[in-house]
Amino acid sequence: MANLEWVCVPRCYEVRKNRLAGQVTVDHPLKQQTVTVVDSNPLSRALEGTDPLSQFARQDEELNDPLNQMVSEFDLKSKRRERERSEPEDNTLQWSSRRLGILNRFTTNEKLSLSTSFLVASGSLDGNESIKAQTVVADKTKYRLEQLDHFDDGSMRHMMDLTQQEYIQRFEQLKQELTQSWHNDQRVKALKIAIQCAKMLADTTVLQFYPSQYVLITDILDVFGKLVYDRLKAKAFGDPTASAATLEREREAARDTCQNWFYKIASIRELLPRLYLELSIFKCYEFLTSSREEYERILQRLTHQLRGIADPLVSSYARCYLVRMGVTLTNSKTYIRENFSDLFTIYPQIFRFVARFNLHPEIVTASSYLQLYVPAFDYMLLCLVHKCELHTQDMLNECKQLKNNGAILMSILNSFKSEFIATNALEFIELINTSETPGISKSQLLRSLGSCVSSCAPLQEQRVSFLKAAFETINKLTDPNEYINCVETWAVFVSQYFTVHEVNRLLGELNARMCLGKAYEKHYSQLQNILTRIMQNYRSIELLLIQPNFLPYLDLFQKESVRVEVCKNILSFYKQNSDEYTCDAVVTNALMYLGKILNDSVNALSVEDERRQISQLINVFIHKVHFGRDLEQQLSFYVEARGTFSNLDAVYVTLVHAACKLATRNRSKSTGFVKACIAYCFITIPSIGAVQQQMNLYLLCGQLALQHLCLGQADACFEAALQLVDELPAATVDFDGKPRSLERFLVSYMCNMLATLIVVPDSPEQGVLYFLRLLLDVVGRHEFKTDSTAPSIIYLHSLDMLYTQSLEKFPYHIKGVVSNDDLYGHDPKFLQEVNNLCVQVVDAILLQLKSLGVAHQQRSQAELALELFLRIVRYADLERETISQLAVNLWLLANKAQAQLDVKTLPQTLRSVEVLYKQIKDASPVQAQAIAKLLLRMRNS
Repeated sequence: MANLEWVCVPRCYEVRKNRLAGQVTVDHPLKQQTVTVVDSNPLSRALEGTDPLSQFARQDEELNDPLNQMVSEFDLKSKRRERERSEPEDNTLQWSSRRLGILNRFTTNEKLSLSTSFLVASGSLDGNESIKAQTVVADKTKYRLEQLDHFDDGSMRHMMDLTQQEYIQRFEQLKQELTQSWHNDQRVKALKIAIQCAKMLADTTVLQFYPSQYVLITDILDVFGKLVYDRLKAKAFGDPTASAATLEREREAARDTCQNWFYKIASIRELLPRLYLELSIFKCYEFLTSSREEYERILQRLTHQLRGIADPLVSSYARCYLVRMGVTLTNSKTYIRENFSDLFTIYPQIFRFVARFNLHPEIVTASSYLQLYVPAFDYMLLCLVHKCELHTQDMLNECKQLKNNGAILMSILNSFKSEFIATNALEFIELINTSETPGISKSQLLRSLGSCVSSCAPLQEQRVSFLKAAFETINKLTDPNEYINCVETWAVFVSQYFTVHEVNRLLGELNARMCLGKAYEKHYSQLQNILTRIMQNYRSIELLLIQPNFLPYLDLFQKESVRVEVCKNILSFYKQNSDEYTCDAVVTNALMYLGKILNDSVNALSVEDERRQISQLINVFIHKVHFGRDLEQQLSFYVEARGTFSNLDAVYVTLVHAACKLATRNRSKSTGFVKACIAYCFITIPSIGAVQQQMNLYLLCGQLALQHLCLGQADACFEAALQLVDELPAATVDFDGKPRSLERFLVSYMCNMLATLIVVPDSPEQGVLYFLRLLLDVVGRHEFKTDSTAPSIIYLHSLDMLYTQSLEKFPYHIKGVVSNDDLYGHDPKFLQEVNNLCVQVVDAILLQLKSLGVAHQQRSQAELALELFLRIVRYADLERETISQLAVNLWLLANKAQAQLDVKTLPQTLRSVEVLYKQIKDASPVQAQAIAKLLLRMRNS
């Protein structure tokens, strides 16, 4: 190997690119072709009815046929009904949309009791053993008799000490028992279950659970009412194929049955179950009358009967049930209005209970007691004003006349349309300011009003006075919790309909108020929500950033985790809502302040996803800072950012790329600024932790410096990049936690480096082909796997690079850079150095071949041998005996492993040599003759 005589031959053939011939097409070549077969026989078309005359005759028959017309009309009507069903329904008055919220809101930890004679002692809904019922008995004998005959109508079971979940399970059992009894033709039993359930609505022992109790019991009453109605409907509209007389008799029987049901219910002695049962089957009145006036008369009668209920809570929910049933059959609002008149009459009784609970708050607080009325009041008011605003002003006027009107005012704010509240905004704020209701604070009313005006603002000329009046009351709130809850609601209104000056004033008032006694420590979530709502509703995030009170507001978040989360949210909003570049110094400083907080939060314990998320937010901000043509100012910003975000490698990578992009924007063609950008990158890159990223960035900066004729900076970058190869780890940890070898990266990187080094001129201080020698030295020192082909691939590409150096003219250049072809002018001494390096590289490849043979890697050894063989044929002078013999030996080595190679590999290699012979046989006969000898030996082997 030491006697190898390598001489690079000149390229005497033209490199051609095989271009594919284009062809103009009308249709897409991948489009599916459809073939339509047309029968040219008119007789067959006539028999099938597809000829024009047959089609006209068929149309006339279909038009004249009455059955076809009826079918088409029926199809049109059915399609119209389907379209009507597909239209969105108005679910505003649907009670089902409210029941789940009530059950979740009104809960209790107290023990509940239940009295009924229709519950089994064992067996539950899911088939498991049910909860043991604790009974109040006089002796064991009576208890055993109850267990044996638990469905006896005369035995009442008293179940006490039930938890809330057990109580709900019992009512599910009652609902199932009622349905089962009905389907077993035990109508009286089903009626008695419903009566016993309705009686329980008089029990207010556990006050805070009463709204949920009302929901559970009325669910059972609704089931009972639906069963009665479905049975009557089935009787009234029996068999549609029956005669008219039969249908009339069935309808008459259904009316009699309906009257019988109402008579049965009217015979119930107690008022409350009688009212609830009649209301539960109220829809059945359509079998007795269809007159709207009759419905209103019945509802007014029931309204008058409700006056006999003493407890205001029970009375309010009974009225709610009446309204709920009434809206299904009539659009009249008269009876609802009359219910409210009665409700206002008994309204003072509610506050007698409130006064009592104020004396004994351990039972229930006054505020909690008044909250029990909210579902009933809200629903009744909603039904009153739904699609009819005639009574809105009357209700507001009556609310003014009430003493302790806070509960009604709260429901008005929750139920009335936002447009009405916005129109009368000043009137509402005055009403709230004068309201003094025990259990209903002004902060609760203000929160509801704030929610209304946020969705629909008052008139433009009223907004300033309205906001001033509202915050005069809000600022007088002494409790920090009430104050911050109010501001949290009103922040949406202020940010939507006012200028940034009002928003800034709001932030300043919050800052001053929450600093008193360090109140901010208990209200981080509300403070964060206020800032989020302001950013969501205000149009310009940049204007917010430059406000004097914005950054001081962030100082309220003293807790590190909360502070970091707030900064993330602000930068996220900036990322989403700011599409334009900014060069404002105040905005930039504010963003730098936020980014520094995030940067300082990163430490050794921070997870990779946290680093990635923070880096992404800061990178977006960096890309949006743009100083136009002031490139020096832009570079100064990058210098400041480098010192600020020292914990984030991804940000440093972005800064290096940004500085490189900045260098390309230099239109003055002066190298001074480009050198400054490259110097910035050269200083920044070592601070990046990942060696891979450092190597890539050094190569990028070197290529950029070379493009701008900064040869000294390019040499420094390339040398630094090659020196880093020794620090490159053998493997990195992948996202899945698995180690991933970096040999593929190193091969790709070195090939890119070699392609760049072709045009890099040699420095006078460093000698001929310094960087290639350094690269080969680095590759020789690097520790590869024993069976790795990575060094061989690098050496093969090094041969490609060396052969290019031997050409009189390089295939590509950089404008303005004097590469080695012009620098040396094809000097023999330079060519001798190139040939010596080729010998060195070939020796390294032969060592790799030997090691692969020792490792019994015959396939890899044969593939490498063929690659080196082809390069020797193309690049080296085959007239040299040592070179020619080496080529033959490599071919023979590959032939030995023919069984392990692809069947096309050796024939394709042979054809490649034949093609090369044809290309050069005229231009270089001597070299062609050497290749011909080699071909002969190849064929003979």
